[in-house]
Amino acid sequence: MDAERLRAFLLTLSHAVETLQWGNNLVFWVGDKAIGGKMFALINLDEPVEGKTRAVLSYSAGPERYSELLELEGLYPAPYMARIHWVAAEHWQVFRNPEWEDQLRHAHAITLAKLPPRTRANLALPATQQKKLIQERRALLSKKSAKPKPKSK
Repeated sequence: MDAERLRAFLLTLSHAVETLQWGNNLVFWVGDKAIGGKMFALINLDEPVEGKTRAVLSYSAGPERYSELLELEGLYPAPYMARIHWVAAEHWQVFRNPEWEDQLRHAHAITLAKLPPRTRANLALPATQQKKLIQERRALLSKKSAKPKPKSK
């Protein structure tokens, strides 16, 4: 497995959306974050730094599988995300390709199942309505972030 092959697979999952965030990370969401989507996987595209451990991939494992996965060579608690049962992989050889796909299908499924009813309703909208809602929501969010914050005394 590699980042490009995994990216192609992840984008085949229902309602999967990708963003480039936090430097050089591809973040995969179930649903657009503007309408309440949630992250389920993150691919680190940065080049390895000698002497430093870095994850090539982090993903949601869920509480049921988290401890079991941490027993595997090459998986460890995902930085900043371990408290919500995410694991990180040091290298692509932790699993074979079909196993990676199974792991990430599961991450997608548990994230989809946790979405609030309103977000699931937004995902059920026809594509044109969903696109319009996303555009409206992004416009609203950019207006909110552009407003100057009042100074505290």
